[in-house]
Amino acid sequence: MATVAELRCLLCARSFAPETVRYTCPDCGPAGTLDVLYDYDHLRHSLHRDTLATSREYSMWRYRDLLPLDSSAPVPPLRVGFTPLYDAPRLAQAMGTAAAWVKDDGQNPTASLKDRASALIVARAGQQGIDIVTTASTGNAAAALAGVAASVGMRTLIFVPASAPEAKIAQLLVYGATVLLVEGTYDQAFDLCLNISEAEGWYCRNTGVNPYTSEGKKTVAFEIAEQMDWNPPDVIVVSVGDGNIIASVYKGFYDLHQLGWIERIPRLIGVQSTGSAPLVDAWQRGTSAADMQPVDAHSIADSIVAGLPRDRTRALRAVRDSNGAFVAVPDEAILTAIPQFARLTGVFAEPAAAAALAGAQLAREQGFIQPTDRVLILSTGSGLKDIARARQSIAETGIRVQPSLDSVRSALKLNIR
Repeated sequence: MATVAELRCLLCARSFAPETVRYTCPDCGPAGTLDVLYDYDHLRHSLHRDTLATSREYSMWRYRDLLPLDSSAPVPPLRVGFTPLYDAPRLAQAMGTAAAWVKDDGQNPTASLKDRASALIVARAGQQGIDIVTTASTGNAAAALAGVAASVGMRTLIFVPASAPEAKIAQLLVYGATVLLVEGTYDQAFDLCLNISEAEGWYCRNTGVNPYTSEGKKTVAFEIAEQMDWNPPDVIVVSVGDGNIIASVYKGFYDLHQLGWIERIPRLIGVQSTGSAPLVDAWQRGTSAADMQPVDAHSIADSIVAGLPRDRTRALRAVRDSNGAFVAVPDEAILTAIPQFARLTGVFAEPAAAAALAGAQLAREQGFIQPTDRVLILSTGSGLKDIARARQSIAETGIRVQPSLDSVRSALKLNIR
């Protein structure tokens, strides 16, 4: 395993020994997100990227030597990670860029990228003898934790807004999770989950609080780099709610750059809904994460709704340090992007994932993406997560026909011969 050298607060730069702090910096509070850092000098001499070519482990665990998990610790049996990366020339043409790809993380076991974080958290919980893990979520993180935990028989307590899509709530119940439907916002569910977990001694997976969620999600960056022969794209576009995914993508490329496995970190463009865009506002104004205030957040893309993003410190760092940008798109553009994404790439994305395409188009218009850029869109969740919104995104209803060839020809306005 990669031995953790320190946990470092992004706000005050204070360093903590591994395992001495469970969540955020005790001095800086919730905004004091901790980075998990390694002895990169040692790893540069002990690991080489070429050894991966012989690995037959086609999951996130092919990068186990770069993850904070004992070498003897068992991992959940579900195959998480090593999702497909598709070349998308028609998407590149539509956006006006040199090249385009889609990384489809909707192919994970519970159909979202968040399986990566849950797999690592469940493995670490098992390593520490923890038997109850909790999380707050608008759906995807909850499903990821419930599914991965079910695969090893671990108990989960899930806090979700009562307004979460029914399909996502059903998924949690099918996995056997204890589901608490909070009559309030995601932010209220988040605080409730964290507070009771600390009071009862449960292990909280909450995004932006537990520093190891990012270590699981960063494996998507490892895969992108390896699948592109260690020549990552110029730009990666990511939808953003709490900010943990874009922070994790940056962390993955940061680790690879420290090891000398890649020559540069891609520019990262974060996409929010105009109804839930506190990070866009903070980036545009130059506001620090510590000074951000909650906003009244709403969007059809429930997975990226957050009034006060919990991983805001690292999300802002990811965009600022990579010379990227934040953009906001209206819900109407997100709905339009669902069938557009599907028809240009064959990838069926939920609203939050389709927001990345709408954001890429806007970023191209605003000059954050150039015609010479090679662009990758990270699709974070399957469209099957929210069929109601997918149905809302299309006007077609299908063509009714009688069970005869003549009826089909007539309906399709073909000449009957």
